[in-house]
Amino acid sequence: METLITILKLAAGVGLFLFAMYLVEESLKNLSGRSFKLFLQRITKNNIGAVVGGTIVTGILQSSSMVSLMVLAFVGAGVFTMKNAMAIILGANLGTTLASWLVATLGFKTNIEVIAYPAVCLGGFLLILLGTRKNIKYISYFLLGFGLMFIGLSFMKTAMEAQVQYFDFSQYASMPLIVFLVIGFLITLIVQSSSVTMALTLSALNAGAIGFPMAAAIVLGGETGTIIKILLSAIGGNASKKRVALGNLLFNIFITAITFALLKPILLLITDVIKIKDPLIGLVTFSSLINLLAIVLFLPVLDLFTQFLERFFKNTDGNTAAFISHASITEPETALDLFRRETSYFIYNSMLFNLELFKIDTLAFKKQSEYIEINEKKSFTSKTREEKYEFLKQLQGEMQAFYLKLRTKLNSEQNSELNQLISAARSSMHAVKSVKDIDSNIMDLSHSSKDIKYQFFLHHKKETENLYLKLSTFLSLEEPVNFEELEVIFNTIQTNYTTALNTFYTDVQLTIVENIDITTVINFNRELFMSNKAMLMALKDLILDEKNAQNFNEISIYKT
Repeated sequence: METLITILKLAAGVGLFLFAMYLVEESLKNLSGRSFKLFLQRITKNNIGAVVGGTIVTGILQSSSMVSLMVLAFVGAGVFTMKNAMAIILGANLGTTLASWLVATLGFKTNIEVIAYPAVCLGGFLLILLGTRKNIKYISYFLLGFGLMFIGLSFMKTAMEAQVQYFDFSQYASMPLIVFLVIGFLITLIVQSSSVTMALTLSALNAGAIGFPMAAAIVLGGETGTIIKILLSAIGGNASKKRVALGNLLFNIFITAITFALLKPILLLITDVIKIKDPLIGLVTFSSLINLLAIVLFLPVLDLFTQFLERFFKNTDGNTAAFISHASITEPETALDLFRRETSYFIYNSMLFNLELFKIDTLAFKKQSEYIEINEKKSFTSKTREEKYEFLKQLQGEMQAFYLKLRTKLNSEQNSELNQLISAARSSMHAVKSVKDIDSNIMDLSHSSKDIKYQFFLHHKKETENLYLKLSTFLSLEEPVNFEELEVIFNTIQTNYTTALNTFYTDVQLTIVENIDITTVINFNRELFMSNKAMLMALKDLILDEKNAQNFNEISIYKT
């Protein structure tokens, strides 16, 4: 009976620890919002930055699996290169060892009750009394998770200590270390948390149930156990996602194999060279060392490794979407970030389409963009005019379908942003259609022998080029755009429309112009005005926050 109670207490400890890790992960993920994703995107310009970024983010969020899944989504969407993704994952594996150090020092070296009970008490009171406030709610989650993590650890610790009194573990000491490696792999495979495996192993080591070499083998096995979550996430994804998942699997198998082969020398390094006598500190040092070893071994050959991975899986993606085609709504925050990038990509191509109809040189425009490589892969620039238009229509359809799926997974604040983004896409498509509708007018005016019509076209061509170059700079800005800047452009569009119309009326009175030509000019002026207005509205919904976007909508509607 005592053995059964001990096993149940151990299981309860594991359950509490898992729940605590979930609360901590949820709290930090929601309190950080987009900041960690944006931080990762900014820092991953090179391999070292990607490793550092992965280490920092995982060290704070304490879930290498969550970071790896987020990276997988970004790779599938084309935000990260495969090389940078692998570098981030290398850093993430090191970052997750921070929890091990926390558990080994605070969990076993201090009075757990002094840490855990006040945290749970404060977290519970805050959640009940002020839990309706978003930030307070997730601060409460963090406090509860932090406290419950150590209470769960206490359960595992006392259960192991009690079991040692009733059961002789020395009979297993002669078993091959590979058995303990498999045990670590299976435990992590079941609970899907290497942190839980580490906590269990530390508890067993602290109680004397296992020795240092056996504990190291279990922890080593746990390094590979979490890979199943990433492999499952890659199923059905594009080639890039599958390659990163395969790379992660091969990387983990290689590191596990080489570390297991060198296990005794590594343990001697820790105990005899570094002279760490405390087995608990020695175990977390071992965990950190093997992940540092992985970075040292893989970082110099990351280019070759990613080239090797390129040999696997064929690209069969027929979608027009650049970012959301393989985004998962099970990660709504990541999906929303990708939808935002998709909207920006859609507006960029809409601008390209309109500029090319005017036969405006887009070289300067393209230089500002990060989307050139994507368009090369999708052969957008080599498509005919009609093919480009169909491409944009299909992309809008894919965005609309994804919008309908994603909106059910978001909170009200996120849904407001999503609604703005889909509105931006609609406005951008309206701008494209308006210019396409005057394609014949553009041809007529640009080839006209009548100076009044030709000069009218040249004036609008130059105004359109200046407008789009200005608008295009907003797509690449990281800082929020000033409301007043958009209002100035708004007024410029209005002024250009009325001034051009009034100038034309004046010029018409001084020369002979056929009625059909007057109709052509007026129609051209109106549709271009509507297109420019729609493109500005698209940028407004993309770059302004909800409040400023609403204020912008209240500006007087101009006459057409």
